[in-house]
Amino acid sequence: MSKIIRYTCILLPFFAFVAAMQLTSCGSEKETSGDDEATNADTIVAIDTTKIPIGKYGASVRYGRQLMLHTAYYIGPNGINGHYTGNKMNCTNCHRDAGTRPYAFNLMRSFKDYPQYRAREGRILSLAERINNCVMRPNLGKPLPLNSREMVSIMAYLKFLSDSSNVSRVTKGLKNMEVALPDEAASSDRGEALYKSYCERCHAANGEGKMRFDNVTYEYPPVWGLLAYRPGSSMHRVIKLAQWLKANMPYDKATIGNPVLSDAEALDIAAFINDDRKHKRPLSKTSNEVDYPNYEEKAVDYDKGPFKDPFSENQHKYGPYKPIIEYWKSHGVTPTI
Repeated sequence: MSKIIRYTCILLPFFAFVAAMQLTSCGSEKETSGDDEATNADTIVAIDTTKIPIGKYGASVRYGRQLMLHTAYYIGPNGINGHYTGNKMNCTNCHRDAGTRPYAFNLMRSFKDYPQYRAREGRILSLAERINNCVMRPNLGKPLPLNSREMVSIMAYLKFLSDSSNVSRVTKGLKNMEVALPDEAASSDRGEALYKSYCERCHAANGEGKMRFDNVTYEYPPVWGLLAYRPGSSMHRVIKLAQWLKANMPYDKATIGNPVLSDAEALDIAAFINDDRKHKRPLSKTSNEVDYPNYEEKAVDYDKGPFKDPFSENQHKYGPYKPIIEYWKSHGVTPTI
């Protein structure tokens, strides 16, 4: 792997040179018209990485993309450029194709969409804070310094995606693929049988995944265990994981917009993978961490109380979800799904 030229950069100079490089980056930020909204709603947007510009900005973009694809190699437990993540997973394990694949926690609009209010934290988060959420939760790490080469490069890469794609909020694939919620709860037991059929060949019977031959990172990442994502991660919510599974798994059979799993199968597999009665997960290293401080904003499938509704933690986790959704709608609250 070629060595990437090191340079020192802090956030203010980053935004300065980004502004200066607008003409050399692909496209430019602009307001999306109603016509754009209608067109992009039926369009899958692709990114041409050969158009990454030259110069410091382009070098930063390229390194940011490499960090997405090879997180463990650069900043994992044995990383060559720092030890920030606590396991050997890569960002692209969830944000597939370095954040560009539709229906896979797509990141093309993230530079435009942040800062934004996040119910999980109950406040407005900057893009840098959101990046560090991923570093700390699914990757069991410590925050990247705001002026680090790594933080600046990831932000530069996300800006390149934003400038290059000209996506609107309704572009296909930016959000996860929806799943229809059944009238019954998702079943961990049914999911266990489905896991054996669809998932075990890659992620192993014990959920530990398959380590690559060089022990740097995973060929197939763990889905539970002490080196997998921890509670509080988006993937630990049954509906959220089911949406991702439906669109992306099995990885060698599902294609963009053409799922293999049914909605019910995706929910059952997600229920099994996220069943903390059957599987261990790493715990938070921050004792004072509180998710969803405003209880009425808790996601429907977030399973830690207290709740300001009459439903149990078990029903919040596995469903049935429709009664919870209808309860909050009847109280004038749009539930988070």
